[in-house]
Amino acid sequence: MVPDHEVLIVGAGFSGIGAAIKLDQAGFSDFVILEDGDGVGGAWHWNTYPGVAVDIPSFSYQFSFDTRPDWSRVYAPGRELKSYAESCVDKYGLRDRLRFNSRVESAVFDEASDCWVVGTTSGKQLTARYLVTATGVLTQPKPPAIDGIDSFGGTLMHTARWDHTVDLRGKKVAVIGTGASAVQVIPSIAPEVGHLVVFQRTPIWCLPKPDGPIPAPARFALGHVPGARQLARLASECFVELTFPIAAHFYGKVPISRAGEKVGLQFLRRQVHDPVVREKLTPKYPLGCKRPSFSNDYLSTFNRANVFLETNGIDRITADGIRTVDGAEHQVDVLILATGFKVFEAGNMPPFRMVGRGGRDLESWWDETRYQAYQGVSVPKFPNAFTVLGPYGYNGSSYFNLIEVQAQHIARCLTHARRSGATRVEITEQANARYLDKMMQRRDNQVFFQPGCATSNSYYFDKHGDVPFRPALTLETMWESRTFDLNDYAFAAARPRQ
Repeated sequence: MVPDHEVLIVGAGFSGIGAAIKLDQAGFSDFVILEDGDGVGGAWHWNTYPGVAVDIPSFSYQFSFDTRPDWSRVYAPGRELKSYAESCVDKYGLRDRLRFNSRVESAVFDEASDCWVVGTTSGKQLTARYLVTATGVLTQPKPPAIDGIDSFGGTLMHTARWDHTVDLRGKKVAVIGTGASAVQVIPSIAPEVGHLVVFQRTPIWCLPKPDGPIPAPARFALGHVPGARQLARLASECFVELTFPIAAHFYGKVPISRAGEKVGLQFLRRQVHDPVVREKLTPKYPLGCKRPSFSNDYLSTFNRANVFLETNGIDRITADGIRTVDGAEHQVDVLILATGFKVFEAGNMPPFRMVGRGGRDLESWWDETRYQAYQGVSVPKFPNAFTVLGPYGYNGSSYFNLIEVQAQHIARCLTHARRSGATRVEITEQANARYLDKMMQRRDNQVFFQPGCATSNSYYFDKHGDVPFRPALTLETMWESRTFDLNDYAFAAARPRQ
């Protein structure tokens, strides 16, 4: 088999864009990018709900090799991230290698030719020597498992599939969920709706957001003063590192989260007037067990007369609204599901059916054992397959750090294979087991495995009770991507048929 392309990348979000840029720069220009949607940007293509914005400073949420001086705010709105994705595609010449409306449904490794055979929902089949999955985690909506949801007679939509034709003015609106998306959409729509009821299962830690418009003089300095962008990025990176990788992974040694909890509780007391509502909004688990949020207007929204916080469990959804377990009925015109995304679960990990060497099915193997991947990139018996966001790859810092680290790792493997004449690149069982053991040994210091996290209802936890984040500082991930022992992989050339 002569493959159609040397590399096939699945996903045209920032993961796919970043991987494509780095592979192109490394000399691997024969690639195609398959994208399920009709545009680039991934999460920023799909998520267009009111108030959508990045939740870390924009100075960190961008490629280190392509920084922008013209962000409008410290935390950029979603439309600017979408525009940034488009500009990267054009600047680095990726447009003609994009294939939109191409949803991958299967990938099977052909051992005779050392190629991946990739099937799409359109029926078209493509082959490639190497497969890179770059599908992210904030694109596939996760609907709630609530009785009667299909019987609702009003307008129903998920935050990730926002219907901009729906007019919310004066309507009775319900939002199910109080996660990161809800924290942004609730204060954005509260002033225009007639009545808003928010269904909360678990309160979220909400911290003050160091946000604001970036004034014109500052944008001028970022664009023209030598070193200004680098300094802004360094300050931003330090802030991000402190608020997640250090706080979460070194909870047992560095008490940053405890200080953050004090800030969060003080902020809550200042923002919410009603003590009963304030108590309902108070988290009962340590900061970091589940994804926290930064917002200056979410908590204060519950002071509004037209906003009601419902903490009783939902019994079922009816044709007219929502009934809670205490028998209360909430009449609803528009039901908004802010229920998150498929993350570490079937349907997203892996994002499609993958069959490797010896017929190993990736979903079944992860289900039978546990989620695992060498540095979050490679899995034994899946030769020539690499992922940007695999288990134990992401450490919780800027997602762009992850993309660049994993792209560096992948490029090293492919470059070595080319130089050695290999057509098969596979992580060894021993290297994978060694890496997983290293991850397990670091668990005790992580906040996730402290007793208080049991009640957090966090999507960080997978079906095995693990949290497949990489417990490491960003500098460590960068170093390891450049120095990991290539002998951890087996490189081999296809044998000619007799």
